[in-house]
Amino acid sequence: MTMRSLRTLTATLALVAAPIGAAESQQQPQQQSQPDYAAAMHKEHAHEVPTASLGAGIAPRMAVVGDMVQYGTVDGAAVRGYLAKPKSAAKTGPAIVMVHEWWGINDNIKAMADRYAGEGYTVLAVDLFGGQVATTSDAAMKLYQAGMANIAKGERNVASAVDYLRKNGASSVGAVGYCFGGHWALRTGLAGGANVNAVVMYYGAPITAAPELSRLKAPVLGLFGGKDTGIPVDSVRAMEAQMKRAGRSVTIQVYPNAGHAFANPTGQAYDKATADDAWSRTLGFFKTNLK
Repeated sequence: MTMRSLRTLTATLALVAAPIGAAESQQQPQQQSQPDYAAAMHKEHAHEVPTASLGAGIAPRMAVVGDMVQYGTVDGAAVRGYLAKPKSAAKTGPAIVMVHEWWGINDNIKAMADRYAGEGYTVLAVDLFGGQVATTSDAAMKLYQAGMANIAKGERNVASAVDYLRKNGASSVGAVGYCFGGHWALRTGLAGGANVNAVVMYYGAPITAAPELSRLKAPVLGLFGGKDTGIPVDSVRAMEAQMKRAGRSVTIQVYPNAGHAFANPTGQAYDKATADDAWSRTLGFFKTNLK
């Protein structure tokens, strides 16, 4: 090889390598920008414990009955949740899968399930923490991280809940969740596909990946706080835009003056006026989409 040929080959290799290096440098920041939602939630709830507030104890509008049931088996282990329904119900009718906050399936979640049942729905509050309930933010963060460590297992869990309700006569199935459960309410829609008819997510971590959202069939209502530092509004709008690009039906309501967990009556961030408005929107959404 002549010196001239060697110089030509070296220049050509440099031109080929440059785009590769540029592509790698462009991809790296994208990987680093993924939010650490567990840490963000820990910061939001740093000094909080789930205790009764003035807004706690909202009674259902009609008499309800509730009990723990086994709704499936996931990876060889039984999964149990809290099933609530109107006391006077002769059949299942429209049903809701409810997913708990990062505290686990505690008394507040059971009370919320009763409240939805008081509106005429059969409600199954699932358990993604294997029966564990946290009372401190440190313990809750560990449960959150464990719950997010195996997405496929979690989706099998919520899909089992959808199947349980369908097999027991549900005419339609919705999903609702709060905080950790807001994210998993959306995943219930992904895992359940056409068997889920409506999704309501309260201040849950957004999902923006197009391949994941392609599984979504149900319309989505998202309820978020403008002052929620754990779930930035920009990330919510990014999810909204991706859903719309995919042709999905999505409605996002951001309450400018509300923070995270504004709808939890046992938390210190409870905002009654905002929670009441969100409750009204949720019931209207379910009434439209669950028949």
